[in-house]
Amino acid sequence: MSQRRKERIRALLKAIETGDPEGISVVDEARYIQHNPQTHEGSEGLAALFARLATTNPRVALPRVFSDGDYVFAHTEYDFATRRIGFEVFRFEGDHAVEHWDNIQPRRGPNPAGRSMVDGPTEATDRAATEVHRATVQGFLAELVAGRAEAVDTYVAADLRQHHPELLDGRQALRGWLATVRLQRVHRVLAEGSFVLAVCEGHLGEVHTSFYFLFRLAGGRIVEQWSTVEKVPPPSEWKNDNGKF
Repeated sequence: MSQRRKERIRALLKAIETGDPEGISVVDEARYIQHNPQTHEGSEGLAALFARLATTNPRVALPRVFSDGDYVFAHTEYDFATRRIGFEVFRFEGDHAVEHWDNIQPRRGPNPAGRSMVDGPTEATDRAATEVHRATVQGFLAELVAGRAEAVDTYVAADLRQHHPELLDGRQALRGWLATVRLQRVHRVLAEGSFVLAVCEGHLGEVHTSFYFLFRLAGGRIVEQWSTVEKVPPPSEWKNDNGKF
């Protein structure tokens, strides 16, 4: 079932580009809970919305799609006149997607290490270690929420491959960036094999921020990282009442 769900999410997101109503059929719109605060809930059917978007000649790429139980999570690149990188998370009940979260930022880079925000390995490996990898990331994030950025030295490989648009490779660059971040809550940790996605809330400086981190693990440590960072708008600006997280 997980492979079928991944294929249907690929078709759904590509329908933004094509307007194909078949791809949209994976969504149960009567039960669909939308967590993008900039999107109205129930104001426009997805088929009509995607058909309208398709006329603007958008481009959608999906370098990575993974599944974890009733969740499918995708790493995405959009071109709607400007290029944006995102993570999309869908919750399924049976054959249909009934809940959605995302985190999207402008594409930037390449970073000082020459890496883009989306390049690198795309296929999950070591699926037997999924729960071990999830627990490793959960342990790392718990340390960060507690304010112990020095945990980078324990959980992250010294030669970390970094895809953040401002950072060099290596754990010391990551540790320096984390000094500007205050993680306050981990909302979910999703995993398939060597890849783990963490959905976190906190502050970047003084700005209320949503952080999505995608980690690749090998040998018991985090060896590669991708991310998106997005400001959380105040509730007065939300277009639905479901919350970002």
